[in-house]
Amino acid sequence: MSELMITPIFQTHADQLQVRVFATREEMGKAAAAEAVRSLQQRLRIQERVRVIFAAAPSQNEFLHALMEAADVEWDRVEAFHMDEYIGLSRTADQSFARFVEERVIRLAEPGLNAWHPLNGTAEPAEECRRYEVLLRERPIDFVFMGIGENGHIAFNDPPVADFADKAWVKPVELDEACRQQQVNDGCFPSFEEVPTHALTLTVPALMSGTELFCMVPGPTKKQAVYCTVNGKISEACPASILRTHQRCTLYVDVEAWGEVASEHG
Repeated sequence: MSELMITPIFQTHADQLQVRVFATREEMGKAAAAEAVRSLQQRLRIQERVRVIFAAAPSQNEFLHALMEAADVEWDRVEAFHMDEYIGLSRTADQSFARFVEERVIRLAEPGLNAWHPLNGTAEPAEECRRYEVLLRERPIDFVFMGIGENGHIAFNDPPVADFADKAWVKPVELDEACRQQQVNDGCFPSFEEVPTHALTLTVPALMSGTELFCMVPGPTKKQAVYCTVNGKISEACPASILRTHQRCTLYVDVEAWGEVASEHG
């Protein structure tokens, strides 16, 4: 990336989780993307192909925009996955997470990705989970680009269904009310009633299997989730708290998401 390095206004750590706070969500996205590009380049120097799991949410927009503006990523050596999809929703629907990744990553990658594996929300759920798990387990996952939900979820592992010791890597879940309301808050659906009630999700162990995790969490609606992630007990009550146990995970937030956490960490 040609831009000058963006310096966080505050840095700390919570257990093994590195935390970097930026003045704006745009700076957060650019800084995270610059570091992701460096990591991608380093990994591609030592192996033929890298495998990346993408999140699909408005919180990722600034990061993905900056990532895809980078001219020095060999995307034809990148294999892409995404971490969740609504059950029953067509890939062509505006709210489809596969479509989100296709529009913001796949179509912009030059000269094109090595492989792209979308989840199929219209397939029989159990069969689709088995199919996707086989693909994920073929080789190690190198990078996970992710966010945190308002209820502390990672992917669609909401507190009622999150399991840090899940044996499955992909499973169908029922979405809790806070998760469904977030989809309205994010402008993805016009009303709560229109948000699907069930989805397919990569499980916590699948996400945690990634060698390096980048977690981008901007905006004032994420303050409580960030607080619990950094300060709370490591438990399924705040699924994102598990990130504190990963050896190579960095949490990127803007000041609006950091909120009162700063009072606990200087």
